[in-house]
Amino acid sequence: MPRDKDGAGGLPEARTVRQDPAPGRHPLVRPALEGVPETALWALHHRAARARAAPGALPDPMAVSAADRCDYPFARKFGRPNALMSQYLALRARFYDREVLRFLVRHPRATVVSLGEGLETQFWRVDNGQLRWLTVDLPEVVALRRALLPHGDRQRTVACSALDLRWADHIGPHDGPVLVLAQGLFTYLRRSEVETLIRACADRFPSGTLVFDTVPPWTIALSRLRLMRCRGFAFPPMSFWLTTRGLARLTSVHPRVVDARHIPSPAGHGPLGAVLRHGHRLRLAGSAVPADVRVSFADRPGEAPHGTGAAGGRR
Repeated sequence: MPRDKDGAGGLPEARTVRQDPAPGRHPLVRPALEGVPETALWALHHRAARARAAPGALPDPMAVSAADRCDYPFARKFGRPNALMSQYLALRARFYDREVLRFLVRHPRATVVSLGEGLETQFWRVDNGQLRWLTVDLPEVVALRRALLPHGDRQRTVACSALDLRWADHIGPHDGPVLVLAQGLFTYLRRSEVETLIRACADRFPSGTLVFDTVPPWTIALSRLRLMRCRGFAFPPMSFWLTTRGLARLTSVHPRVVDARHIPSPAGHGPLGAVLRHGHRLRLAGSAVPADVRVSFADRPGEAPHGTGAAGGRR
């Protein structure tokens, strides 16, 4: 496939609907996503709703702008924004923002790799003016991102599956410490695929960090029965979830994996906020709530990375 300098060549066109926009405004864009990629529109729908309703909770004008530019039946497809789901997705976004900012305190010129980024607008929420950002997603999603969102000099894009490990070839020895994000991605992968990605990251990015999230097993069961629905949208079947015991086993995936831990969600509102923040600490309920996970890689096998405690610990 021919590629441009970002590795995003040969992309399908995101369909643009020209409606004689007012001066200074961009034309609408008609997304054409299906299956797992379409979940990017669902997440954008709720994240933009939260940013509109509570900008103090999630300052994300770029998400609002991207949603406004989509010629897409959000309400008919996904229903009206649900307060609980909007808060959940906003808290998930804030968790990832916090992890990036934490990494940038120690490595201000780090490279952040966002696997399966979808229509996330995180770059603009966390940009310190020095970081470098690599988006990895399927060609049709990358084409839509390019149509909806700006693209700066410190942003690169690779149009491929996260499982196509050639994306790692776009990160060189001078790209600094690497933080890999897999927001909403691992849920749709098999356990063996998740472990393959963890091993690849440990191999390629010593002293780096991988951050991901999982959903509880009951969510996966409902998705496989096609009962996880938002109005006219049925979520694709999900696969991967993680128990506390499974979390501890991650340290055996690769010798450089020296720490894997649940990270509490940012503080939210009401019962949902409390469950997301503290639910994983409860012995009986821990596997029944979404989990946010940080995996740390040592520079050399068996060496504890800076800023972590015992392997498999909680915080």
